[in-house]
Amino acid sequence: MLYEDRIRQERSGMSKSFSKLADFLLDSYIEAAFMTASELAHTLNLDAATVVRFSQFLGYSGFPELQREIRARVKADLLIRPKEAEDPDTAPGIAALAMHELAESLEQTRITLDTVALAQLVEQMGQARRIVVLAEGPAQPTAYSLVHYLEQGGIQVYIARSGIADLARTVNTATSDDLLLALEVVGQSPYIARALEIAQSRGIPTAAIVGASSLASARSADFVLAAMAHPSLGIGIVSIEVVVYVLAQVLRWQFSERFAGTEQAISKLSEHIQQPLE
Repeated sequence: MLYEDRIRQERSGMSKSFSKLADFLLDSYIEAAFMTASELAHTLNLDAATVVRFSQFLGYSGFPELQREIRARVKADLLIRPKEAEDPDTAPGIAALAMHELAESLEQTRITLDTVALAQLVEQMGQARRIVVLAEGPAQPTAYSLVHYLEQGGIQVYIARSGIADLARTVNTATSDDLLLALEVVGQSPYIARALEIAQSRGIPTAAIVGASSLASARSADFVLAAMAHPSLGIGIVSIEVVVYVLAQVLRWQFSERFAGTEQAISKLSEHIQQPLE
């Protein structure tokens, strides 16, 4: 049984110190491969003896034996898997090609992303009373990511349902103090663009984050952030997720005090909620 499997098998019964070690070895095993037991302990603010006991807890004689297995994993990552990926008719080959296509597409999006529009959208989002997200099916996961990011800054946001009556209700209740933000990967929901167009005619600010500049929502929005168009739906989904992440980082920078205050309040509430009822 590999060290990762042993850790996952025993993870639920570990102490706090062992859990910290376990998570580090799973998430940062490349760093751990080149650390002594003392260095690893110092990094995690633990005692070196804890590293030894942890290794023995997993069934190893000590940390050196565990580390040899970790180093074997690193060797496979750096030497063996790249060699396997040279054959395009294998799973490693297909995985390498997919990662290359994704990296290439994201690099093109990085180069072409309209940072002027990005800054303008951030300013508008900071002024909006609330943000209403209109998301097509493939963009729904990204919509929830956006809500998560915005709520960390105390920004009022919700996802509107995509039915025709729901879109009409959303536009009807929106005001010039709101912002309607569309998320579209391939334009599967044409009514979203029409809803933006009507909102725009009523003086309601609109924005769109799209998987291609040619999508209808991009023609019906005041602010547009577009990823580089790609024929793959999967790459389109990842691309707009990345654009939303970039947007969130600029928002966090622009309104740092707002985000810091909300995160502190959430942290305090989380501690309070975990306290037992009296």
